[in-house]
Amino acid sequence: MAIRPILTLPDPRLRAVADEVIEVDQEIKTLAKDMLDTMYDAPGVGLAATQIGVMKRVVVMDLAKEGATPEPIVMVNPEILKFSEDTAVTEEGCLSIPELYYEVERPAGVTVRYTNLDGKAVTTEANDRLAVCMQHEIDHLDGVLYIDYLSRLKRDRVIKKFEKAEKIAKRAS
Repeated sequence: MAIRPILTLPDPRLRAVADEVIEVDQEIKTLAKDMLDTMYDAPGVGLAATQIGVMKRVVVMDLAKEGATPEPIVMVNPEILKFSEDTAVTEEGCLSIPELYYEVERPAGVTVRYTNLDGKAVTTEANDRLAVCMQHEIDHLDGVLYIDYLSRLKRDRVIKKFEKAEKIAKRAS
């Protein structure tokens, strides 16, 4: 079990675009395992490789309820093929922006294509919480954070808060 540190705002790597994975090899399988361990430890329901400083297009998630059998999903090179026309507003949070939650409007459903850890192409339709989580995590791979969907004022406030906390932490160390 390897739990890796999770990057937090304002780390510039969170704004980087991840590179496509060429082959699902042992390195990618180990990365996915470490990501799941890190996500469960946090605890969270999703994690993108960019959040641990690895610029690869890999996402993990598990929406199983607490105490239920884990149902991990690993997506390599995920891409959204289709968005539903209807939208839903849900409260989102992020392991890279800890302890803050905001209402975000997103498409209520998506069709996503990705490669699984066996190297097989998978296309899945997702709705509700799974659709939101998939969109949130895939956004990370493109350097987009959920706060980017907020008003400019709210987004700027969040960024300033984390920049200030980083300055204080640097002075203290």
